[in-house]
Amino acid sequence: MSEIRAMLGNVSRQRASVIANQRNFPEPIAVLAMGKVWRKSDVEKWVREHRPDLSSD
Repeated sequence: MSEIRAMLGNVSRQRASVIANQRNFPEPIAVLAMGKVWRKSDVEKWVREHRPDLSSD
């Protein structure tokens, strides 16, 4: 989740969690004891589509 927070512009943990639980956010590829795991490319694509101001491309 800390990587996702950074990709979203260093938002709070609570805000990152709210965003990650939106219907249009990519599904995690795994759910481990430490939390959900997303494919980096899926999150980067989501950021480009939904938060273009944060995209590094």
